[in-house]
Amino acid sequence: MAAGKEIKTKIASVQNTQKITAAMEMVAASKMRKAQDQMFATRPYTEKIASVVSHVASSNTEYPHPLLFDREIKRVGIVAVSTDRGLCGGLNTNMFKQALDHVGELDEKGIEINVVTFGTKAQGFFKRIGAKIVATATHLGDTLELSQIIGSVQVLLTAFMEGEIDAIYLYSNEFVNTMTQQPKVTQLVPVVPAPDDNYSHHWDYIYEPDAREVLDQVLDRYVESLVYQAIVENIACEMAARMIAMKSATDNAGSMIDELQLIYNRERQASITQEISEIVGGAAAV
Repeated sequence: MAAGKEIKTKIASVQNTQKITAAMEMVAASKMRKAQDQMFATRPYTEKIASVVSHVASSNTEYPHPLLFDREIKRVGIVAVSTDRGLCGGLNTNMFKQALDHVGELDEKGIEINVVTFGTKAQGFFKRIGAKIVATATHLGDTLELSQIIGSVQVLLTAFMEGEIDAIYLYSNEFVNTMTQQPKVTQLVPVVPAPDDNYSHHWDYIYEPDAREVLDQVLDRYVESLVYQAIVENIACEMAARMIAMKSATDNAGSMIDELQLIYNRERQASITQEISEIVGGAAAV
């Protein structure tokens, strides 16, 4: 029964793994609810400021803010948002595949990139492909504060205002529902006006105290808000993806235990049958 003992050891090992994955599933489910609450609480502000800035970009402002106008692209900045830990299915991998396609397109055009990463997985990925990382932030926690990201975002905004880069893109995951998270590439600046029938006629805002001061503040908040929302959504995506991945792992462990138990029973039955045959054979010989 040496084989039987080995199978029992494997069953015990898989059962221990199953307990761990089941616990991780429950933890992820609990954290996902909190992450979703934070995500849905900040979405209205982000959508509204994006709408306002999109309208400003489609209007004729009295102050030509640099973030509103295209320029010849020779170097771009990239903000990449990922998780700090793995065990969340293909969440990071899917985003990296889309990022690699976009980076490949930029590389074909001879465009250089500067990267700001949020999350250790993004940091590791862009290091592996040899990208220039100018700022990084990791271990931001499950409850994000705006102050944790401002410094890294300002690195690219300052570079854009000084003419060192000509566009900024955001690589992130969008939370659709618990089962679906979609990677996406968004151009942060220059601001791209959203196609909207309401903007078929252009009108401008009245700025107080003046257009320059207002737009400087609003456009900075706009970029920071989009990056903040992307990270908050990524946290919700991470928890949802980890919950699904751990549930799948728990179910697979259960199936493996059933298969190993069946094999063990067959081995045990074969061993018992062999012992009976030996006893009967010995008795017959006597």
